[in-house]
Amino acid sequence: MSDLFFRRHRRLRGSASIRSMVRETQLHKEDLIYPIFVVEGEHIQNEIPSMPGVFQLSLDLLNEEVNEVVDLGIPAIIVFGVPNDKDDVGSSAYHDHGIVQKAIRQIKEVHPELTVIADTCLCQFTDHGHCGVIEDGKVLNDPTLDLLAKTAISQAEAGADIIAPSNMMDGFVAAIRHGLDEAGYHDVPIMSYAVKYASSYYGPFRDAAHSSPKFGDRKTYQMDPANRLEALREAESDMNEGADFLIVKPALSYLDIIREVKEFSGYPIVAYNVSGEYSMIKAAAQNGWIDEKSVVLETLTSMKRAGADVILTYFAKDVVRWLNEK
Repeated sequence: MSDLFFRRHRRLRGSASIRSMVRETQLHKEDLIYPIFVVEGEHIQNEIPSMPGVFQLSLDLLNEEVNEVVDLGIPAIIVFGVPNDKDDVGSSAYHDHGIVQKAIRQIKEVHPELTVIADTCLCQFTDHGHCGVIEDGKVLNDPTLDLLAKTAISQAEAGADIIAPSNMMDGFVAAIRHGLDEAGYHDVPIMSYAVKYASSYYGPFRDAAHSSPKFGDRKTYQMDPANRLEALREAESDMNEGADFLIVKPALSYLDIIREVKEFSGYPIVAYNVSGEYSMIKAAAQNGWIDEKSVVLETLTSMKRAGADVILTYFAKDVVRWLNEK
């Protein structure tokens, strides 16, 4: 044995203190974005059955939720709206008094320092559940761009700090950037869902946002999960069109894509830890099969290790509490 030569990697794992000293990736509360679902009405606090601990909230109960987020030190939220009234062109998405616009105004009035991100899409607001204008059963690309730009401008007017377009039409970042600039919102960044796959992990979100398509699926505009190079083309297009952040969605099954887009672009990368990822961990933890805290922290750390700068996650509040225990 004395003639053997090998590296003693375990020397750097010998105590919690040493492990902490050499840890390459750290998860911080400043890395997190917390999603909030707002609905019309009063005294509404509907827990999403497939997402334990996540609620739809009416505006009269919204401040309490936002206060908790601010008290925990989470720097940003993203607002998803669930309107009462829907039509074929998603009119309430860009109405001055739409549910998202009202929520943003209310939040910014109470917490002007909190970064408020507006999800910019149409699927929650259309009666067919697709992310654009429909004609003969097809989602039309270019007519949809005008509606997305109108939505983004109305959200910026309401006080949104960042616009996050998610509908995956070609040219959506260019149209929104042009619209914001024309309206005088040159300084409002765009956090583009640049790489959004047609994933089966979105099911619980559609329960929360009431956004399931009434026919077909979204595979003509969201990406094929089998494709890697297409992600780089999508990211490049959005960079050229004026995006300031690039989102990869979902995160956990696409860590390789997060790494590649980060190295390719050099842009701030946002990993969207989506509803299905959340629900699977919650369900397993509730059955006693896994330790929720350790699995969540390991999962989110893997996203940062892959190259994410920011993580959009329903676990954000829990994560801050766990980090504060250390």
